[in-house]
Order: sequence, then C-alpha cells, then structure tokens
Amino acid sequence: MTQSSAPQVLVSEVGPRDGLQSLKRVMPTAAKLRWISALAAAGLKEIEVGSFVPAKLLPQMADIHDVVAHALSIPGLRVAVLAPNLRGSQAAFEAGVHKLTLPVSVTDEHSMANIRKTTAQMIEEVRAIVALRDAQFPGIEIEAGVSVAFGCTIAGTVTDDQTMRMCLAMAECGVDEIGLSDTSGYANPVQVRRLFRRLQAEFGSKAGGAHFHNTRGQGLANVVAALDAGVTTIDASQAGLGGCPYAPGATGNIVTEDLVFLLEAMGHDTGIDVDALAAARAVLADALPGEALYGHVQDAGLPKGFRYADGRAPSAPQPEGCLLGDAQ
Repeated sequence: MTQSSAPQVLVSEVGPRDGLQSLKRVMPTAAKLRWISALAAAGLKEIEVGSFVPAKLLPQMADIHDVVAHALSIPGLRVAVLAPNLRGSQAAFEAGVHKLTLPVSVTDEHSMANIRKTTAQMIEEVRAIVALRDAQFPGIEIEAGVSVAFGCTIAGTVTDDQTMRMCLAMAECGVDEIGLSDTSGYANPVQVRRLFRRLQAEFGSKAGGAHFHNTRGQGLANVVAALDAGVTTIDASQAGLGGCPYAPGATGNIVTEDLVFLLEAMGHDTGIDVDALAAARAVLADALPGEALYGHVQDAGLPKGFRYADGRAPSAPQPEGCLLGDAQ
C-alpha cells in the first residue's frame, strides 16, 4: 500500500485514562486490556492507557502496571500515561512507557484542587522529573499538558499571557512538548486559533497538541480552529467518556468516532477505521453496562459514498439512502 499524500493528524486516545478515571465504577482489568487491543486494531497509534497515581485516590488506575505491560506488547502502539508527581513519573519511566504527560495548571486554584500543589511547586516538580528522565531514562518523551489553558471554572478568566507564561516555564524546565487543554470547556474557535498560533510562534517544535472538552458543545468547532492553526495531534475519548473531576461542570471529552469522521471527511489521514471503532465500543459497553456513551457517527453510520482521506472504502456496508422520516 502506498503512503497517503493526505495531511496526517494523530488522534491520541485518552479514554482509558481520562475517561475511566472520571467514572465512579472500576472497569475490570481484563476488559481494559480487550478495549485497548480493540482500539489499537482500529488504527489508533497512540493511547493514553492510564495514570500512575495512588490506588487509594484513583482505584480505577490500580492495575496500571498490568495495563502498561499489555499495551507495550501491542506492535506499533505508542504507549502514553499521565503522572502528577516525581514518584509517579519514576514508576512510569521504570514501566517503560513511551510518553509521559504531566498535568500543569495555569491557575493556582485548579492546581491545588487537581494535584494539591501550587503552580510554582508544580514547576519545580516538572524540573525534577525532567532531570530524572535525562539522567536515567533517556528517550522517553515528556509532555506538559497545560490545563485550564482557555479558562478555569474555579478561578474564572485565564488570559493568553497567563497561559503563555506557564508554557514558557515548561519550556525552561526542558519538556519535549507543550499541549494546551480546555479542561473547563471554556474555549471558542477564535481563542483556540489565536493561542495555538502564538504557542507555535513562541515555542516552535515544542508546540504540541490539543485536548478539548465538549462541555458547551464547542469541541469539534475548536478542533477545526486548531487544524487551521497547524495542530497535528488531537486528543479524544471513545464515546466521549471523561472530564476533569476537579473542574466543576467540565464533563465530556470529544468523541473519538466523531473526530475521526470529521478529520477524514476534511481530507486528513488518521489511519483509523471508523467501523472498527465499533468493535472497541462494544467492549466498552459490555464492561460498563448502563454507562452513558456519546457520539453521532455511531448512530448515523458513515454517509453513502464516503471515502477515507487515503482513498480507502469503509469496511462496513454504507446506507442505501436516508429513511423517509429523515428526508424532511
């Protein structure tokens, strides 16, 4: 198969971490492993499989070592995790992950609620984590996930300069990549385009991806704005699971299935098969009966005549036409 000439966008699946840690129930480990395998089989190349945090705080992540070991056995899968401190980061490094994301809040209010550290304390923590990586675990990528970058439910308005000051601190700490997260669902497309263009202008190759929540229905509109600004990595969660438990009201990641359809329809090659995502979604639904699952493409299917950006035809039959009740 020849390499696609379509522009490529990496969809980073965060459901096994951001999605599951937001639920009160615990997904059985065997089901997690099946889910991650199914996501990888659908073409996802990077999956954030969990968090290295104390099990007493997040029992949903108590099996993180088993989950990471399984994910690392999947050929070609880039295994990402989150850790909020030096101790968790060391455990992640020792587990052999490919990428570590550090949650760094722009506001003290969110930082204290999320990780019980001020922003100044977290900057020092990141500096120590990078030093440990450089000394003992070279080759593991460290991303600073800049939380509440577009606004904070607790503190309120966040200015562009506030966000950029935290990004500068992260660059000075030596992280490899700086991503912007709309933790509270405050972002709008104009703001997204402006901030990501500034991130790229000021930090060059360290400018990273986008993490949006659909709290106020702006998720996919913000994706389009990020694409306009040149962003090539977008986080998403299958079925829209997740949201920050320490940002009141900030429920709902953007839905992986809907995002992939949007990107492919716009001519961006993700390498992901939407129909194959249905198999992964089935694992999720079976393991979490009664849990609210979101998304439009799952219900509507792919439109007749749809082709992926690389020219592939859908793997499942396409509809013959709309139902009479829909043709109004």
